[in-house]
Amino acid sequence: MACGNCSTGGSAPAGCNNKGTCGTDSCNKLTVFDWLSNMSLPAGQEKFDCVEVRFKNGSKDFFRNVDNLSLSIGDVVATEASPGHDIGIVTLTGELVRVQMKKKGVKDRADVPKIYRKASQRDIDIWKSVRDREESMKVKARELAIALKLQMKISDIEFQGDGSKATFYYTAEDRIDFRQLIKEFAKEFSTRIEMKQVGFRQEAARLGGIGSCGRELCCSTWLTDFRSVNTSAARYQQLSLNPQKLAGQCGKLKCCLNYELDTYMDALKGFPDFDTKLQTEKGVAICQKQDIFKGLMWFAYPDNFANWHTLRIEQVKEIIEENKQKRLVSALEDYAIEPVESKEKDFTNAMGQESLTRFDQPKRRRNNKKNKPKGEKVGVAIKPKEKQAVAAPQQAKEGAAPTAAKKPNKNKKRFNDRKKGNPKNGPNNEKTS
Repeated sequence: MACGNCSTGGSAPAGCNNKGTCGTDSCNKLTVFDWLSNMSLPAGQEKFDCVEVRFKNGSKDFFRNVDNLSLSIGDVVATEASPGHDIGIVTLTGELVRVQMKKKGVKDRADVPKIYRKASQRDIDIWKSVRDREESMKVKARELAIALKLQMKISDIEFQGDGSKATFYYTAEDRIDFRQLIKEFAKEFSTRIEMKQVGFRQEAARLGGIGSCGRELCCSTWLTDFRSVNTSAARYQQLSLNPQKLAGQCGKLKCCLNYELDTYMDALKGFPDFDTKLQTEKGVAICQKQDIFKGLMWFAYPDNFANWHTLRIEQVKEIIEENKQKRLVSALEDYAIEPVESKEKDFTNAMGQESLTRFDQPKRRRNNKKNKPKGEKVGVAIKPKEKQAVAAPQQAKEGAAPTAAKKPNKNKKRFNDRKKGNPKNGPNNEKTS
């Protein structure tokens, strides 16, 4: 969902010219839906005087509407800042703001900054002009940081709405002494500088991007808090502990590893412990694998790890009860499930794409010149009936086989013409070799 100013066609304003995907204005980041907008308040109840305002890259804050301005979602407002004022867009009004403030832990409304006014056209023009400077400033700021040999990455720059201050967001592994860098920035950009360090997850949330699932990052679209993710979440879900597959664009473990963790934890409650060992007469069996949703476990003997035996969790619990009473079962083969032989199905290839490497081999071109009769032009096809009509008189005259056409003798024809007195091919007109 994007703001109404992103349209580029017709009589609509040009907006940010991003055609509905405003990564810079963040109109598609952390969007909300006011499901109480078409409901009226009970008689005598006053409207909640706080609103939620969004700034660049999805950062939001709460402000008090002390002047009882008529505000709705999408209005551009001038808010209190230190110093000066800032420009933001209203994203939520009414009773839902009270719920959000309670969720964020904002208790005292007296400490909430206030809204000055609705932004005028002059405020919007200044806001847009300073926003246009951010990209070029970021390139220059990175060059200055590299020149000072500072181990830091400047990921984003955000100007205040009135242009009086610029906030530089950066990431770094260790502490950075950027006192000299601030002096260089103030000299180069002629504005008040504020440095703010953010984590790698916060950087990914501000910049956005596409995850390995093919969708936009959760942290930049709807996820508002960052919960800790451990490798135990991958172990419970039996995922490969490959850092390259488990890490997101921020370099940390993916937040989506926690989404289905509760479902796996509930399913594992009925399973015996993975470290359970079964005592049998043939030896001790060790668990090798679990299938959580099918309720299966695979066991193998230490002297034969290549041969796994499949057991249901009920059978495993039964063997554990026998072992608790100090009784050994005969063997796992008595409890193992026989593997079901899958019937091979004949699939028809409707598209004719039977080979994935069919385009790798070069195509062989036919040489159409080999089987062409002499005297025929290459590329001109002669029908079989016409060939028979041409060859039949010659075969009948010379007595040749009906299947082959004999080539006419030119010298014999020239001798017959001279005998008949044909002036064209006579002795005076005959060419000498």
